[in-house]
Amino acid sequence: MKVLLVEDEPDLGASIQRKLSKEKYIVDWILDGTEAWICLENQWTEYTLAIFDWLLPGISGLELCKRLRVHGNPLPVLMLTAKDSMADKVAGLDAGADDYLVKPFGMAELLARLRALQRRSPQFQPQQLQVGSLILDYGSGTACYQQPNGNSQVISLTKKEFHLLEYFMKRPNQIVSREQLLSHLYTLNAERISNVVAAQIRLLRRKLSELGCDGFIETIPSMGYRFNSSDAN
Repeated sequence: MKVLLVEDEPDLGASIQRKLSKEKYIVDWILDGTEAWICLENQWTEYTLAIFDWLLPGISGLELCKRLRVHGNPLPVLMLTAKDSMADKVAGLDAGADDYLVKPFGMAELLARLRALQRRSPQFQPQQLQVGSLILDYGSGTACYQQPNGNSQVISLTKKEFHLLEYFMKRPNQIVSREQLLSHLYTLNAERISNVVAAQIRLLRRKLSELGCDGFIETIPSMGYRFNSSDAN
């Protein structure tokens, strides 16, 4: 699950990013509203949730919300602000924010509000994602394969392996490029080693093989990779 965090207070932004990362979110943290809009224009479909501070350098969080909605973008937005008057709350919600959190706040409340946004969102993910006989469990971070003989096996996944398999399972039989996978797996400022995608694919294939799922992820030369849903049946 990938979150766009736009917060120009370094201490608060770092604290939110650290907490969300511990909860297995992938967080792109941006300090400037103009840069955030450029990011949203280029890859808004990569994000599940957004957190905007109201007052930002460049474009304000309020204006970011307005632009999203004008463009028909349904990305759920949680607005962070020190403005606590009823008029300010109404302005934020009317601009397109889905929820409003007044500073200072506790991280437990932030997480609870994000979970609530996920439940209300059309993009809300159920507890499990299933393609054929392969099941991905969000609660436990595991994959399970129901074998033809009736047996099933469960295996734990690392954070990166989980997000990678989730990305494939949501796009069965589609070719996805290395660049798409890099964008999904890593934050904007993360150091990206040239062969990191191939290495992650290799590790995931090894674990899927332990489940009896050989051949699920196919390499398409010069194009990328494809998750074969027929093999998951």
